[in-house]
Amino acid sequence: MNTLGWQRIEMLRVDVEKWGQSAEQMRQLALSAEHPRSRERLMALYEICGGKSASQIGRESQRNPQTVMDWVHRYNEASPLALLRYSDARGVIPPFARLRPAGIRQRHS
Repeated sequence: MNTLGWQRIEMLRVDVEKWGQSAEQMRQLALSAEHPRSRERLMALYEICGGKSASQIGRESQRNPQTVMDWVHRYNEASPLALLRYSDARGVIPPFARLRPAGIRQRHS
């Protein structure tokens, strides 16, 4: 809080540095993602890196802006892999999908 008692609100930010990526690598990952939903999510994050807001992306993609914000939070908290979609109906990630795509490194705490 500041001296006026207002809470500081931080702008939504995609923390690409946390995962050793750049915005351009995010774009390349989006363009090479196998599933259309994965491409959509990653491209939305790339556009946020470029200065668009979740509201703008929501309007353009006909998504609720809160959904877009949730993608950013999932990415920032878990990793880029949290946005990839796997088509296994039982919810089990296939063994080959556990491999890291190029450009994503393990986070070191």
